[in-house]
Amino acid sequence: MSRAPAGGGARGPLGGAILECRRAAAALSCSLPFVPFAPRLSAASMSVVEHVREMASAGLHSNVRLLSGLLLTMSGNNPELFSPSQKYQLLVYHADSLFHDKEYRNAVSKYTMALQQKKALSKTSKVRPSTGNAASTPQSQCLPSEIEVKYKMAECYTMLKQDKDAIAILDGIPSRQRTPKINMMLANLYKKAGQERSSVTSYKEVLRQCPLALDAILGLLSLSVKGAEVASMTINVIQSIPNLDWLSVWIKAYAFVHTGDNTRAINTICSLEKKSLLRDNVDLLGSLADLYFRAGDNKNSILKFEQAQMLDPYLIKGMDVYGYLLAREGRLEDVENLGCRLFNISDQHAEPWVVSGCHSFYSKRYSRALYLGAKAIQLNSNSVQALLLKGAALRNMGRVQEAIIHFREAIRLAPCRLDCYEGLIECYLASNSIREAMVMANNVYKTLGANAQTLTLLATVCLEDPVTQEKAKTLLDKALTQRPDYIKAVVKKAELLSREQKYEDGIALLRNALANQSDCVLHRILGDFLVAVNEYQEAMDQYSIALSLDPNDQKSLEGMQKMEKEESPTDATQEEDVDDMEGSGEEGDLEGSDSEAAQWADQEQWFGMQ
Repeated sequence: MSRAPAGGGARGPLGGAILECRRAAAALSCSLPFVPFAPRLSAASMSVVEHVREMASAGLHSNVRLLSGLLLTMSGNNPELFSPSQKYQLLVYHADSLFHDKEYRNAVSKYTMALQQKKALSKTSKVRPSTGNAASTPQSQCLPSEIEVKYKMAECYTMLKQDKDAIAILDGIPSRQRTPKINMMLANLYKKAGQERSSVTSYKEVLRQCPLALDAILGLLSLSVKGAEVASMTINVIQSIPNLDWLSVWIKAYAFVHTGDNTRAINTICSLEKKSLLRDNVDLLGSLADLYFRAGDNKNSILKFEQAQMLDPYLIKGMDVYGYLLAREGRLEDVENLGCRLFNISDQHAEPWVVSGCHSFYSKRYSRALYLGAKAIQLNSNSVQALLLKGAALRNMGRVQEAIIHFREAIRLAPCRLDCYEGLIECYLASNSIREAMVMANNVYKTLGANAQTLTLLATVCLEDPVTQEKAKTLLDKALTQRPDYIKAVVKKAELLSREQKYEDGIALLRNALANQSDCVLHRILGDFLVAVNEYQEAMDQYSIALSLDPNDQKSLEGMQKMEKEESPTDATQEEDVDDMEGSGEEGDLEGSDSEAAQWADQEQWFGMQ
């Protein structure tokens, strides 16, 4: 047997393997060149531009602005001080700091200078051959992306409401170099500009790169792309990832939303919301609330908004509609509290301004409502509720033509919302343009289908023309057959019965409508009908109920005051009694009674002013 070499401590096959590893390691160490340890550059060894870059990446925007501004001045006085690439970096970082400070015009100016500097840099790099200097590679890698600079410029233009310039700068980026966020911005800008085909193409490109981009899906559905086509673009990711089976149902639900099929949309979203994994989702509850509102079911809409608000106390989206519904019900104190709460969350969104505007509008302060609506539009030009608020304020101030412009814009943004058409038709009727109102009502009826809301809207216009009274009656009967509790249809049918002096039929209609709901307007109209049939005590009760629901309802207050004045026989008897009592030694008591009556009169006057 052979012995192991002297000095070797290993024996057998394992020992031989260890020796081989040692020899291989020794050979490798001899063949590799020595590479010293390269620690991170110290602050002393960094250039001033690298310091600026470090501060920019650390989010020290105010520091970047001050230092880069000084360095750019130095560069202007001595062009040889910084290289072209360094000057490009300084311009970009300075523009970024201006963007952060919301100085968008100044930022655009600096971004433009940076792009010009980059173009000059590209020309010089093409002219000069590569020297093989390794230091140039990391420097070029540190240069800010030219595409990112153009995206920032487009953001500035959108903030400045210069959408055409934003589209132009993004269109200049080759299609293959467009990132998902660039395509998303382009899609939204194209949609706003009415370029639907280009918008669809950009949204589809976003989905191709990011198949779970849900806002891009909503964008396609809003542009009338079929739900099945949109779903086919996400089918691979749905099948490959667990617990995403709900997404196809989600797409189906919002396809119904954008086609105006509110009933099927509500049913589909309810089926999603009932699933254990998606229960109590704030976005789904907000969508349900909005759908109930569109369907004219204000009670369920308010209920869903309150449920969403309880789950997320900082919720802003949809609160403008919620505030409008509360204001319509006369709950102005709740509207005021909601507005204050929203302003505490953020005053940079349209919703708090719209809610405060609704409070002013239903308090009959139309000038203030107009200002608040304009402020909301300034913050978000796509806010449908802000456009409706401003349009309604302009209409009530007699500026009907201006109001028409705002309602038309609301219709362009939300073609499936009936309240946009209602506002426009009210403007036509206010200016005695019955023909235009009839054309619009017929178009809505054909576009959105024959439901209780569209039937009532068409009947409202027909009521304005004596020739079409019978048609209005037929339309209202159809609407009430579909939805006996639809308040607007009940109100218009009661108006028709009042013209025909069929008060008993009107009373029966209103009692039936109030059996399962309580509404200020219905109670007030019932009070009017009861007065017409000499049921004064019950009429007084109905006015009282109406005022308890909406203390600011002037018509109910007027009805109650009118009834009190008509009780003149009792008042006359009391005056005769007072005359008989003169000189009877009870003068002091009478003076006290006058004082008390004066106090009640003051309180009544105050109440009427609220």
